[in-house]
Amino acid sequence: MLLKSVRGYTPSYGEDCFFAENATLIGDIIMGNHCSVWYQAVIRGDVNFIRIGNEVNVQDGAVIHATFETAPTHIGNRVSIGHNAIVHGCRLEDDVLVGMGSIVMDHCVIGSNSIIAAGAVVPKNTIIPPGSIYAGVPAKKIKVIDATLQKNEIKRIAKNYLKYASWFK
Repeated sequence: MLLKSVRGYTPSYGEDCFFAENATLIGDIIMGNHCSVWYQAVIRGDVNFIRIGNEVNVQDGAVIHATFETAPTHIGNRVSIGHNAIVHGCRLEDDVLVGMGSIVMDHCVIGSNSIIAAGAVVPKNTIIPPGSIYAGVPAKKIKVIDATLQKNEIKRIAKNYLKYASWFK
């Protein structure tokens, strides 16, 4: 892992985290326990702060960033950020799945128990209510998530990444 200080800030993280050898963490990042940051993922807290909860997985090639002076990034607990996704200057509440290759822009709020489908683009200032699935470009609500889907997709993926990370420790 590349751990880099900038502007007097050094990333910090909790217990039992996994970081791939080429994962990058820069600047004002505070990350919770049992997180994983996978191959070629970048979390860049150089221009604003990034706060990440517990049991979060940031999959291969994903980028988490913020906007200078206006848009920090907040990520809740048990969030899965899919391969090559971009999460930028927004808030992801607990139990969110951000699909592969999707983009979540500045000042968005993604409500708990929601899914951003693979390849979706969530435009700036979008507020997504809890328990929603959004897809497309620009992302639009396509359905409400039932309890089975919440358990079988969002929670299952977060739990699986705890297992996958254990293989590398």
